[in-house]
Amino acid sequence: MPQDIALVTGASSGIGAAIARRLARDGRHLVLVARRTERLEALARELRDAHGVTAHVIAKDLVRPGAVRELVADVEGRDLTIDWLVNNAGFGTVGRFDRLPVDGEMDEIRLNVETPVELTNRCLPGMVARRRGVVMNISSLGAFAPGPYMATYAATKAFLLSFSEAIAAELAGTGVHVLCVCPGFTRTEFQDKAAVDIAGVPSFAWMSADQVADQAVRAVGHGPVVVNGVMNSMTASMIRFVPRAVTSRLVASFLRPKEA
Repeated sequence: MPQDIALVTGASSGIGAAIARRLARDGRHLVLVARRTERLEALARELRDAHGVTAHVIAKDLVRPGAVRELVADVEGRDLTIDWLVNNAGFGTVGRFDRLPVDGEMDEIRLNVETPVELTNRCLPGMVARRRGVVMNISSLGAFAPGPYMATYAATKAFLLSFSEAIAAELAGTGVHVLCVCPGFTRTEFQDKAAVDIAGVPSFAWMSADQVADQAVRAVGHGPVVVNGVMNSMTASMIRFVPRAVTSRLVASFLRPKEA
């Protein structure tokens, strides 16, 4: 009999690793996907030792054309059934858009948008047929507003929010839950990689990856969107009533790159 698993992309660090740990704590078996094999193997050993779950490792660069199709075929070839899909893999670029290399922007769109869309589409038919399953898409508080100096990143996260809400409505009554997770400032490697100037962000605005993961897992089945943290939730609600030109200026003050 096929083994039910939770497939987590971008599982080698940050929110992805935290969600993997949270799901393992619940006794769920996992497929961990990212590019960094050593990190995945270390996490898999940790989860097996701590929780007695099976943790499969598949090292894959999901930006590469055909990688998603290969990933799903690999999972099926191991006689595994994707019961939970966590679309977490992604990255952000920072800078004035006209000065950013276009290849990086296109890779960002492929990983942040095309990969979750394709993975979700390849996994959903089986979930619907079994009348159970979860699709969790990791977006951002940035999905609710334009993101000057992170224009492509914010736009990809806005796409994930809209996409998740739409398919959640389509799948009502099927037994499959769709959740879009929208964290705010979270302490991960993301800020260093994106070179974001975070000096102006107060300490109380930050959450840990573990806090985000716990809230995300507990929110499944309680609606299509969760904004992590009370302050972030209030911010997302207030943004709806603020002119977008004003919002853009405020966001620009937070996201201005270090070199600017």
